Amino acid sequence: MRRATVVTVAAVSAAMVVALGAGPDAVGAARVPEVSDGPDLPVASDGSASAAAQDVDGREADLAHHGRVSLTRGLLEVRFESENHGPSRLADATVRLDFSEPLAAGQTLPADCLWNGARTVLCRTGQLRAVGRSHAFDVRLRTAGRPHQVVLRVDTAWNGGALDSNPENHRHRVLVPDTGDKYAF
Repeated sequence: MRRATVVTVAAVSAAMVVALGAGPDAVGAARVPEVSDGPDLPVASDGSASAAAQDVDGREADLAHHGRVSLTRGLLEVRFESENHGPSRLADATVRLDFSEPLAAGQTLPADCLWNGARTVLCRTGQLRAVGRSHAFDVRLRTAGRPHQVVLRVDTAWNGGALDSNPENHRHRVLVPDTGDKYAF
């Protein structure tokens, strides 16, 4: 059965090459039109922006996220800022806060943040000049249950296509036990 499928696929592929031509420049070859409706939003296979984030202009911006997080009886409190170490400015960036535990439904987020599933919040930094900081984000969330601990992952979801050659200062993984203590990242 498997051999028959492979033979059928090979035959169909060969027929397509004959019908369409030997390559993209062959007479009668099908072409996919190039369409551009705005900037590319590169995202690496690991979900981060940095690994795939170099645009054709070669802009570079070292984006960092730093803050603190605490967990007290199911209440998560996250306060953070984003900082652009330059050399180029960023028109905008998006920070991803990903929690290991589901968050309670129906919660209100700060104005520049939105939900991206039951465990993920995305926050827009706004314009970041070279060697500049974003406003401070205060995100208070209830977990769906009362976990003994939560793992918070912080990362850049999008940075406008700039190359960030130092991704370690914007990727954080923080273990947050239910102690009420503040853990820095």
